[in-house]
Amino acid sequence: MPPGAVAIHDVLADETARYVPRDEVTGGDDARDLDLLLSPKGAALAVDRLPGYVAYPQQSGPARLFTLLPGQIGRYRANFRFTHTTCPCNPSWYYEDWLVHIANGPVAPDAFTSRMPDHNIDHRVHLYGGSRRPAGSSHGS
Repeated sequence: MPPGAVAIHDVLADETARYVPRDEVTGGDDARDLDLLLSPKGAALAVDRLPGYVAYPQQSGPARLFTLLPGQIGRYRANFRFTHTTCPCNPSWYYEDWLVHIANGPVAPDAFTSRMPDHNIDHRVHLYGGSRRPAGSSHGS
């Protein structure tokens, strides 16, 4: 990727493909496809979660995840339950578990695995309501 460009590494392991991972690297313009909004704020990069077609947990509007200063890394974890159809007469579901790393500016090739992120947001929940995930899940930044 050219200097200053945002790269997204999207990895999908889908039940219908027997969980064989499929990956693709795309540009930052595709962040909206992942319901993320990346906004430069001077040298900083604001990262927002946009509302999408999620059955649970529902989100009413954009939510700021974090703002990254140059050289910082943010990690966002979340899980979702989606419905295959908009008709309540066919309640078939699929699930997604997200682990997203975003860096503002150049970082070492192994930065996402070798160092702790500067911001760590964990929004994983029990997908049928109830109390939050068990201890061991970190929340906040």
